[in-house]
Amino acid sequence: MEPAEQLNELVSAEGRNRKAVLCQRCGSRVLQPGTALFSRRQLFLPSMRKKPSLAEGSNPEGDLLQEHWLVDDMFIFENVGFTKDVGNIKFLVCADCEIGPIGWHCLDDKNSFYVALERVSHE
Repeated sequence: MEPAEQLNELVSAEGRNRKAVLCQRCGSRVLQPGTALFSRRQLFLPSMRKKPSLAEGSNPEGDLLQEHWLVDDMFIFENVGFTKDVGNIKFLVCADCEIGPIGWHCLDDKNSFYVALERVSHE
């Protein structure tokens, strides 16, 4: 969760990202400034450090995250990869270093791609 003053540095008056969104690990650019809307929605993302055992049906370790950048078209991304389907969800990863998941996409909603603020850096 971002403190309010840090959030004001990241979110414009129009609710868009003021800064570029980058991979925390390799610095690859995920989104250009002004291309995503700030959104509060509670979403579960598996841990970035442990491989979850999703195939076994057990509960994976991870985080419930609330602050995201919402993108409505997959072609807006500068650099993002998608995992194989996990149920009706695809997780977003850095296309360069493949760290993730940094975000979430439900196959039922073709126009909503969420990138968690806690899983990326900004420049």
